[in-house]
Amino acid sequence: MTVNGNDNESTKKHCCESINDNECDYKNTFSYNTSLHYDSLIHSHISGWDLHCHTTYSDGTKTPQDLIKIAKKLNIEGVAITDHDTTSGWDDFQKAASKENMPVLYGSEITAEDHGISVHMLAYQYNPEDNLVTKMFATTRKRRIDRTRAMVERMSKDYPITWEDVLAQASYGELTTIGRPHIADALVAAGIFETRSQAFAGPISPHGPYYIPTPSPNVYEVIEAVKHAGGVSVIAHPADYSRNSILLSDDQIISYAHSGLNGLEVYHRGNSLTQRQRLLKIAKDYNLLITGGSDWHGDGKPNLLGEELTGRETVNKILKLGYKL
Repeated sequence: MTVNGNDNESTKKHCCESINDNECDYKNTFSYNTSLHYDSLIHSHISGWDLHCHTTYSDGTKTPQDLIKIAKKLNIEGVAITDHDTTSGWDDFQKAASKENMPVLYGSEITAEDHGISVHMLAYQYNPEDNLVTKMFATTRKRRIDRTRAMVERMSKDYPITWEDVLAQASYGELTTIGRPHIADALVAAGIFETRSQAFAGPISPHGPYYIPTPSPNVYEVIEAVKHAGGVSVIAHPADYSRNSILLSDDQIISYAHSGLNGLEVYHRGNSLTQRQRLLKIAKDYNLLITGGSDWHGDGKPNLLGEELTGRETVNKILKLGYKL
């Protein structure tokens, strides 16, 4: 696959300027400009690639085929599939992309941690059969299932929900990466909440009595596994206060860079303008790729496909650095 054209590293499309730059206010009151709808995007060419998209193979509500069709309709240049801790959707994604003649990248979002901070790692263009990656995914997926079952058991004392109810929300059974979103969907299906977001703000919140963290590999283990598989590693939404009350420090990110980290997802709705500036400086000082992505989940989140993008030159670099799929 060849991607040509000029790049704008600061390619980003919508509402970045509307983010409150005050960190305290941002943490507590940040909201996205939901007046932007797909209808306003369809009629204009969107320059760039969306490198952060989820499907029904993890916690998205749309299939890989849907992802390709919507991206095509929006005239997005290309997209990456990045389901959590799995490559199960890659085949469907490849077939849909080939049918629609849509250029794509293959990836996953890998759950990691560092000193109590949850870190999501985007891995692109790696060998899906690499032994380190497959072992890591198998371990993480088992831990996810054990953790989710334990949460459901806790919740069943106060809510009419069973493990079977949660499994019913997994579109591909054991091929689906099961987690809290499927608990949320089961609660919605039972009529307890109207939306997944309401359930996340309620009983399955990390601050709620039913929450159980998932044991995850260390960031350095993930970087090493992705490197071993010939892939490209990028930290997803590294400055999102809605996920962590304590953000990764400059020293932590720099240490990752020295260990082989390839990039930072600077352009994500969860990163404030101040944090984007901080991340841009680190990326430029340590020669890290600068990426952007919507973190699209279909109807599972308000994030719009194509709301944050990556320039073509960066995509070319990922293709050059990564495993030849």
